[in-house]
Amino acid sequence: MMTVTQDGGPFEFTAENRAEADKHIAKYPDGRQKSAVMPLLWLAQRQNGGWLSREAIEYVAGVLDMPTIKVLEVATFYTMYNLRPVGRYHIQLCGTTPCWLRGADTVLKACYDFGLEKGKVTHDGQFSLIEVECLGACCNAPTVQINDDYYEDLDYQGMTRILESLARGETPPPGSQRGRRSSEPEGGLTSLTEVEQ
Repeated sequence: MMTVTQDGGPFEFTAENRAEADKHIAKYPDGRQKSAVMPLLWLAQRQNGGWLSREAIEYVAGVLDMPTIKVLEVATFYTMYNLRPVGRYHIQLCGTTPCWLRGADTVLKACYDFGLEKGKVTHDGQFSLIEVECLGACCNAPTVQINDDYYEDLDYQGMTRILESLARGETPPPGSQRGRRSSEPEGGLTSLTEVEQ
């Protein structure tokens, strides 16, 4: 089954993505293949430049023999799915309390000062910015997710450096921007500092 994308071209999984889709579908017992809707939408989104066109949603519905509206219900419920085009670097800024208490407003200001606007793609197609609910990295707040990578312990300068690197085509190292490993406390360990013999 092939559908036509909004730009006039066909949407169909590549052979590699179709094989991946078949693996996901095979995880479910007979009659329950529709349960693979989320991973198939994710594959379609990745293949379609980071967003789900109407035609991509219809294609997934066809693969799973589901009504299109049921697939659309899933795609519109979860914020991990983008229903309109995004930039090459899709920035998701956490807007929940822990990140705001630790300075997410300055991270947002860095994005604005770089020329980004919430809900819009830059004219060159390089950046898009949205505010999302919790990214699940509260101990390393403030946090943004850029495509598949998390950037944590951010401030105005750190976010500006990341944006400048991306604009140059570089990939800045993800993780803590203050040098912390994982979610260890700032200032080093305060307990469990000795190895018991």
